[in-house]
Amino acid sequence: MDSIKQQEESGIVKNKLQNRVLNKFFNNKLALIGLVVFTFIVLATIFAPLICRYHPGKIDVINALQPPSAKHILGTDKIGRDVFARIVYGGRISILVGLGSALGAALIGVMIGCYAGYKGGWLDKIFMRISEIFMSFPQIILVLLLVSIVGQSLWNLLLIFIVTGWGSVYRLVRSQMLSIREEEYVQALRAFGLNDFIICYKHMLPNALGPIMVNITLSTAMFILQETSLSFLGLGVPLNIPTWGNILNVAQDLSILKENWWIWLPVGILISTFVLSVNFIGDGLRDSTDPTQQG
Repeated sequence: MDSIKQQEESGIVKNKLQNRVLNKFFNNKLALIGLVVFTFIVLATIFAPLICRYHPGKIDVINALQPPSAKHILGTDKIGRDVFARIVYGGRISILVGLGSALGAALIGVMIGCYAGYKGGWLDKIFMRISEIFMSFPQIILVLLLVSIVGQSLWNLLLIFIVTGWGSVYRLVRSQMLSIREEEYVQALRAFGLNDFIICYKHMLPNALGPIMVNITLSTAMFILQETSLSFLGLGVPLNIPTWGNILNVAQDLSILKENWWIWLPVGILISTFVLSVNFIGDGLRDSTDPTQQG
């Protein structure tokens, strides 16, 4: 009876904590605005065929470099492709690269960091040294080097971002595990003889999810900016695939930059808005899940 009562009390405390986290997140106006903007942009890219009148790859040389009008609400580019359609469809790839890379890096970092941080010893030392090697180089330089070696493609870029980005997540999770493993409930689980995997992944990891979610949101924004930078330089996703960075690539032409603002300005504003919305969400998650910020 006492065990059942303790489980019920634990469930009530857990529900109250979850409600407090949600209430604090939704009371954060910037985080709420960021969530609305993020959701709106993501849904727009998912339902792009319903929103766009034109295919992003359709060439119409006769109507090249047309300014915004009723026919093309954001004008056309140098070969007559609809800029609005390219921005909406390009968001699919840019968001896929950003979010996919962040989730992939987080998965590797969490899986390794959780167990290595809990067990310590030689396993922890090996992965710590490996992560330090990756983090000793500026990430954008390392990405440029790997892209030049393996070649340009969407999946190569995703893989490179994951390989170069897992180190920071690993160190974050490792530090959380080093702290949590000293808690009394972990010592009790050890005394009961539970499997190490069950202890670290089932009982310890849920207590470190807050910082991990914040890291994923901030990494998503970082990877989107990196993809944009690489594509602007012509070293990211191949130019035949519309992405926000590839659309900005035409701004290298000085005449386009001066005379055809509709080709680069809207996508530049959209990138900034999307990255800000992701950062607002990350800040909201950090404030709502950080125990030191709880009122």
